[in-house]
Amino acid sequence: MTDSGIIVDIQRFSIHDGPGIRTTVFLKGCPLNCKWCHNPEAINYKPQLSFNHEKCLDCFACVSVCPTGAHYIKEEKHEINFSLCQLSGDCVPACPNEALSIIGRVNSVEQVIELILKDKDYYINSGGGVTISGGEPMTQFQFTKEILKACKNNGIHTILDTCGHTPSDKYLEILPFVDLFLYDYKESDYEKHKEYTGVYNDLIQKNFNLLYNNGAKIILRCPIVTGFNDNEHHFQAICDIYKKYPKLLGIEIMPYHNIGLDKARKIGTGNKFISIETTDKEKSREWISALNECGCKNIKLG
Repeated sequence: MTDSGIIVDIQRFSIHDGPGIRTTVFLKGCPLNCKWCHNPEAINYKPQLSFNHEKCLDCFACVSVCPTGAHYIKEEKHEINFSLCQLSGDCVPACPNEALSIIGRVNSVEQVIELILKDKDYYINSGGGVTISGGEPMTQFQFTKEILKACKNNGIHTILDTCGHTPSDKYLEILPFVDLFLYDYKESDYEKHKEYTGVYNDLIQKNFNLLYNNGAKIILRCPIVTGFNDNEHHFQAICDIYKKYPKLLGIEIMPYHNIGLDKARKIGTGNKFISIETTDKEKSREWISALNECGCKNIKLG
């Protein structure tokens, strides 16, 4: 049993990660590298240094305490060579304006459940519960499973937010402890899926079928990104899924938001992701109309 794991954040009173009021636990680690990732700080499996340029006073206190030279001065400004950082952590308390932080902390299952139980009454009264997200929570499989199992033992509704790229036997093992899957569907085309996410989609499609055929309750979540997958072929594929799998609880369209780009820059990976404007409401309505025309009626904006 793995009784501890690495967590990015725990958000209480969340209303965007499933029904009702929820506590969402974001775990570190993901096998995908989506060009439009909303949570790039959760891709790497290990803790990472984060630097908020806007808070930096250029006092260079961090430079004097860094044992590896990751912090340095260039043209009288503070810069970071993230590749040199070994996470000594000395720079974080040295910063007088909290511009530095370490993303990713070790928590035990007991610590997570203790926090979750504080809001149990809110879950019950609102039809909410707990959502395990990431990153990809299945990369910390035993930790995720133990949290979900403990939630079920305490009568708390559970959701697993997953990209589907995990060995199939793991999904069958965790299925009894998951009330609802939020299942990502990012790109229909085999080669484009590899180009956009770093992996092919065959395992993802296999696991979707496996869960569906074993009685899992699933909401399909489809991130749509202008210039990438906002095309007739992908929309038709989404509608084909809608028709082929009538027991799906719903399909949600997730319009691109560029909030992830700023987070990526803070950890030194901004150059790995697309830089486009957040999708506006008019464009989102156009996508919904296009999907309706393909025959997909049960579509919501996520």
